Amino acid sequence: MNIIISNASGTPIYEQIVTQLRRRIVSGELSPGELLPSIRALAKDLRISVITTKRAYEELEREGLIVMAAGKGCFVAERSAEWLREDVLRRIEEHLREISALAAQIGLTGEDLCDMLRTLRQEDGDGE
Repeated sequence: MNIIISNASGTPIYEQIVTQLRRRIVSGELSPGELLPSIRALAKDLRISVITTKRAYEELEREGLIVMAAGKGCFVAERSAEWLREDVLRRIEEHLREISALAAQIGLTGEDLCDMLRTLRQEDGDGE
């Protein structure tokens, strides 16, 4: 499992793991039912504490993205692609509400925000 951990990042290590695995699950890179590395194996590979990997897996399980089965391992949850899409859309909406409130504080319009998003996507190579 190729997970990149940055000790220099201000983001806790368990959150880095959660973010990377969530992205892979939501994108379909990790398929429903796919076996994930055990908590101990992932900790060993990343050279981090078992407690840290356990915390990351527990967070993913709380989100309904993985299932931990005692004695069997950790698996990507059997969720429909539509459910995952709806979950991501919900999270985007939450962020957009925060962005909208921040923009209003300095008088940015909706069109200003759209222009900013277009520019960012073009810089990232995502087009429009």
